[in-house]
Amino acid sequence: MTNFQDTKLNNIIELRNVAQSYDGGKNYILQDYNLLIEDKKDQGQFVVILGVSGCGKSTVLRYIAGLQTPTKGEVLLNGKPRTEKDTVGMVFQKYSSMPWMTVLENVALGLKYQGVAKKEREDRARAMIEKVGLKGQEDKYAQYPSLSGGQLQRVAIARSLLANPKILLMDEPFGALDINTRLRMQDMLADIWREVQPTIIFVTHDIAEAVYLGDDIYIMKATPSKIVHHIKVDLPFERDRFVKRDPKFIDLVYDIEDKMVNLYKEANIER
Repeated sequence: MTNFQDTKLNNIIELRNVAQSYDGGKNYILQDYNLLIEDKKDQGQFVVILGVSGCGKSTVLRYIAGLQTPTKGEVLLNGKPRTEKDTVGMVFQKYSSMPWMTVLENVALGLKYQGVAKKEREDRARAMIEKVGLKGQEDKYAQYPSLSGGQLQRVAIARSLLANPKILLMDEPFGALDINTRLRMQDMLADIWREVQPTIIFVTHDIAEAVYLGDDIYIMKATPSKIVHHIKVDLPFERDRFVKRDPKFIDLVYDIEDKMVNLYKEANIER
């Protein structure tokens, strides 16, 4: 694997020699896990994590979000050990908005906890709501059927980006959506990434989705898990649905599919 300390760019996220055990060290879910995500100036990063089922992809996001502490190793943000004061938003597959609160209240919630004055946080929340395409929905309650599934995920994305515009963690956020909504959400997220320029870490099982959205793809093997493949996506920065017909796109999807099949075979796991 790459020497994760050998870098010319500033580090925005680093997991260093991380391990995770739930039985006192008899068995490890993650072991010797290293991940370095650098801060690309005026671009951010769109990092996608793929891997065998149960390999700990969501656990990695939970470390970065501060929802879980590894058994061993370090989690660093911007070159410093992560602390409770670091705020990193996370969008889950299941809708995570507060249904008794309006869209505006949900999006502004992180700023409220940060002590931002009401007028400022609502002004900033309205601007972010417009960025994610929800202008006019501010006073609706963040629940179904007042909002669709895609709209509820837009609320979660807006809330997370407003709390920390530099980092956005996403754990299979489009997995529960119908195919048409999922495709539209992919395009919306790509547009936000290019405009806001955060570093996005996106977990998915959908290989085509990973190639369409990502500029870096990391693949994790079965437990004890670690990264075994790092793939740079050689596609245009600006993408639309027609890029999916590009031979480079098709070849990369098949290459990753072959890698995934081999990892499942090595782990003796049925897909």
